Amino acid sequence: MRTWRTGGLPVLRSETVPTPPEVGTLSVSFFKQSATFERTWAGTRRHILDVIENGKYSHGAKVAELESALAAYTGARFVVGVNSGTDALVLLLRAAGLLPGEEVIVPAFSFGATATSVVLAGGRPVFADIEPDGYGVDPAAVADAAGERTRFVMPTHLFSRLADIDGVLRVARRLDLTVVEDSAEAIGMRHRGTHAGLFGAGGVLSFFPTKTLGALGDAGAVLTDDARIAATADALRHHGRFGATIADFPAISTATGLPGVNSKMDDIQAAVLLSKLTTLDGDIARRAELASRYGEALTGVAGVRKVPERRPDSVFYVYVVEVDARDDLAAYLSAVGVETEIYYPTPLHLQPCFDGLGYRKGEFPNAERACRHTLALPLYPDMPAGDCYRVCDAIRDFYHGRRG
Repeated sequence: MRTWRTGGLPVLRSETVPTPPEVGTLSVSFFKQSATFERTWAGTRRHILDVIENGKYSHGAKVAELESALAAYTGARFVVGVNSGTDALVLLLRAAGLLPGEEVIVPAFSFGATATSVVLAGGRPVFADIEPDGYGVDPAAVADAAGERTRFVMPTHLFSRLADIDGVLRVARRLDLTVVEDSAEAIGMRHRGTHAGLFGAGGVLSFFPTKTLGALGDAGAVLTDDARIAATADALRHHGRFGATIADFPAISTATGLPGVNSKMDDIQAAVLLSKLTTLDGDIARRAELASRYGEALTGVAGVRKVPERRPDSVFYVYVVEVDARDDLAAYLSAVGVETEIYYPTPLHLQPCFDGLGYRKGEFPNAERACRHTLALPLYPDMPAGDCYRVCDAIRDFYHGRRG
């Protein structure tokens, strides 16, 4: 066995995989945004100079401006800017009333923060399988997983589409569960006119640099139409201080009403996001165009099990395919200069941090299948269209070599 690298992580490569003729010849990045910053620099510079002139670099006026802009874009009554999507999940759960030891149903296939946020908020994650034809939690599995201490269900909207939110809401109403959404990846996704994160008690956004709307570092937000949840999340992000604290220097002396945290958003990140928000719809359209090229080129390719379905709610944060011999393909692509990422190699119920919950391999077959076969291909707004076809040609070469 030989070790290659894909997306910065080591992957074992079987000797049965065809050796690439020339290492690193393609140089297709998984994600880059240098051209985006060049294009938006005038607006970014103006917002950053505002921050410098104002002299408040965290939890200041630029954060408030971003919150208003995001509320206008998503239709949320309230947006609470915080320092990461993970913190947004934790604060949303606490603000929505999760009590210590109460259960939150989450999908077994998602990023680790979906479940660890429940633990950090004082709850207990309960896992449910995903749909066989998608990556959202299966509403029927939610019903099966609910128990006496279950109070919340948290569907995750992954990759390019919403979970079956109508099905989840029906189950939640029947079982008297509160719905909060891990909509960290879902900016721009809407269903019947409602933006992701606003179907239940609230949702979140992540502005990690690779996201559809990405900052220069970590940042996130809570979305909600509930004034009480918004006020509580607002207090929790600033050490539990209630009242107007954003852009207010004297608020450091405000009485602490809750055991909160320091999760204030940096104004520099808000400045970057405000500038990039002006190009978001165009970026979403460009991602859709690139996804269409991938879909056309990969449909029918031996070894490619599934390409993403285009739906009215689709926003392509990443382009994830299901393939045979996934790890070997990822290693091969890395060797010829194509960067990829694996979302996600281990289902949540089998992560070491959840060993104590007693789950076993085989309990959630759809999630485990996805973990074995999903691979994310390069996709970002500034990606040259020709790179899509280079990636697809390399994938064909790989599977042709295996047959030969």
